[in-house]
Amino acid sequence: MVIEVTVQVRVSDFEKGFDWYRTLLRREADYAPHDGFAEWELIPGSWLQVAEGAPTEGNGPLRLGVTDLEAERNRVIDELAVEPFEIYSRQEVNVKWGTFSDPWGNRIGFFEYLDKAEEAQIIKRVRNR
Repeated sequence: MVIEVTVQVRVSDFEKGFDWYRTLLRREADYAPHDGFAEWELIPGSWLQVAEGAPTEGNGPLRLGVTDLEAERNRVIDELAVEPFEIYSRQEVNVKWGTFSDPWGNRIGFFEYLDKAEEAQIIKRVRNR
């Protein structure tokens, strides 16, 4: 039985990487047990780990669900100097999405539900865990 999940990205400069992800996530890490490692619990039981080390080629993207994709895209372009990126959608898919890279080459993205009733149900489910 799976009870939690972690996703790890590696950064060659931990201090800069920590600051970059703290800005991306808009909060301090939930857990930093030793130098060169920090974790954020994104939703209950789902952790993002940032570790010092050589980034892994070909990983990701790690996509984070947001409620306003355009606003988040503009924020990371302004606050984190992320290269402008396209937002995509497909008629048969109930989300729109966009993907970018952190300064170490880790692929990250955002997605937003197009069906706001479904989005509200997901938010309610996450908050009630």
